[in-house]
Parts: sequence; structure tokens; C-alpha cells
Amino acid sequence: MNNPEAFKEDEVRSIKFVVPGLPFGKQRPKVTVRKFTGSDGKEKKFAKAYTPEKTVNYENLVKMAYQEKAKGKKFKDGDMLDVRIIAYYNIPPSTSKKRRTMMLEHKIRPTKKPDWDNIGKIVCDSLNNIAYHDDNQVVDAQVRKFFSENPRVEVTIRKVEG
Repeated sequence: MNNPEAFKEDEVRSIKFVVPGLPFGKQRPKVTVRKFTGSDGKEKKFAKAYTPEKTVNYENLVKMAYQEKAKGKKFKDGDMLDVRIIAYYNIPPSTSKKRRTMMLEHKIRPTKKPDWDNIGKIVCDSLNNIAYHDDNQVVDAQVRKFFSENPRVEVTIRKVEG
């Protein structure tokens, strides 16, 4: 079959993977300021921005979850991508049985941090140069929040056919 439009075995069209544990949102960069004396004898300040350690750790967890599932494959540069994220939060221990049932039936959903946009940002940023060249390839996305007895983040990425 010599059809150039045919599906190539090494081409990623869609992938679903799970990041275990509580949902985590992208934190703002932190800034440290160092004072020093310049060669002119005047006091100077040097500011340096860095990514918080918890953010770096979670980004690594997302990368590992993707790599374990993808086995080294990634979407092609220029592919238009659709990202769907479902974040499952812990049910608080003090929750009544009635309320717990409603949470598990998705009738009550989390309205607490992390915010949906920070969940999407940490997942998409983590996958730069891992699942795709850059997250600017994401042309459609959705983040949904639910309660579960098994906290996790489920991620589905699929190529959008033009």
C-alpha cells in the first residue's frame, strides 16, 4: 500500500496516560534578590527567578507518566493537538455519606485549588519537547474537575485532523 495518507506505525495520533496522586497546579516563579558591592563601590542588586521545587517535581511526574505510555514516541512538529484533562480530587474524610455519594456521582464537584487553568498549564508545559515540540501546538483543550477515592490526573492528547 503506497498511500502517503496511510497511518504510519511510528506516528502518534492519540495517547492517554494517568498521572498518579493529587492534582497539582503550576506555581508562579519565585524570585530571589542578592545584594553585592559593585566595582564602583556602590551597592547593587541581582534578581534571579526560579521554578519552585514542587512544580519541578510534578512536571517530572507528568513527563514520566507520558514517557512510560508513549515509549519514546511524540507528536510531529506542526501537528494541531487537542488536550483533555480530568483531575480527580480526594474526598475530604469528614464528608457525610450522602454528600460522598453525590461527589462520587459527580453531582458535587471540586471548587478548590488548584484552579483548572493552572492544572492545564503544568501538564502542557511539562510535555514540551517530550510529547510535542511546543504547547503552542495545542489548539483545543478542556480541564474538568471531579472527586474520587483514587486521586489522579487523566490526560488525553489527540491529533486534530485538518
